[in-house]
Amino acid sequence: MNEKSKQRIDADNAFLRVQTQSMVRDRILSESDTIAQARDANTARLRDLRLQKETQAREAAAAFPPKPVPPKRPKHD
Repeated sequence: MNEKSKQRIDADNAFLRVQTQSMVRDRILSESDTIAQARDANTARLRDLRLQKETQAREAAAAFPPKPVPPKRPKHD
């Protein structure tokens, strides 16, 4: 009695199809989550670098104040 009925074989095949689809969907979601996490980490790293650069630029600008502009001489007619 090792032979399975056609109905049982069809049910097993249907289950395997659903199970395979579920596994594929889970893998895709997992990969997209991994990609999103990597993108977020890279964005945070780049933001930190940009903020450091802006801070250094502000500090450099503060260290060298602009030259005073000489007053304009009035024109004589």
